Amino acid sequence: CAFLDTPTTPPPNKIGCNSSSMAPPLSGKGKYPLQASEDVMSKKAHGTCATPVQENLRWGVDRDVADRICCFNRHYAEHSGYWLKTKFLTEVDKTGETTYYDSVDGKPLFIAPRGRTFEQFKAESSSHGWPSFRDEEVVWENMRCLPNGEAISLAGTHLGHNLPDGKGNRYCINLVSVAGNPTNATAAEGAAAGELGGKDASL
Repeated sequence: CAFLDTPTTPPPNKIGCNSSSMAPPLSGKGKYPLQASEDVMSKKAHGTCATPVQENLRWGVDRDVADRICCFNRHYAEHSGYWLKTKFLTEVDKTGETTYYDSVDGKPLFIAPRGRTFEQFKAESSSHGWPSFRDEEVVWENMRCLPNGEAISLAGTHLGHNLPDGKGNRYCINLVSVAGNPTNATAAEGAAAGELGGKDASL
């Protein structure tokens, strides 16, 4: 997997955290991750998405990069450490939970940190190069994984990959994919997910 931050095809020798070549097939053991079929990522009006990414994405992320990674990409990633070069660390709530919304449709995808401190979340994410989320931080109503480990939203947004480690599933996610702003409807959905602890209400 290469990094995707220019309109041209990146050189293939740069390996990113959410490389499909690094992502082992999901074992199917345990409740998570919830899986989806390849149909979710079928061609739509705007790549794998129905619409482009939102305007005015959070934390000053690059919208053009976000649109390419979210909607016209299955393997490439933002550069390792890109999230640290945005306004994320100066704007994010370091004392409580933050809801991360789909950059395409504004639906909640992750709520973090959960079950750990922000400093622990930051340390793990920094060591891998990309924001890293755990099972209890996923809003499962809106996020799925494919059998090859690719993490996606039900809107067809490419998010990253599941790269399990000794602690369990670790969802290595592009910040540009989860920098969306909530709509009135999705903000309420995010609040409800927060009250449910990030778990799938249907389970």
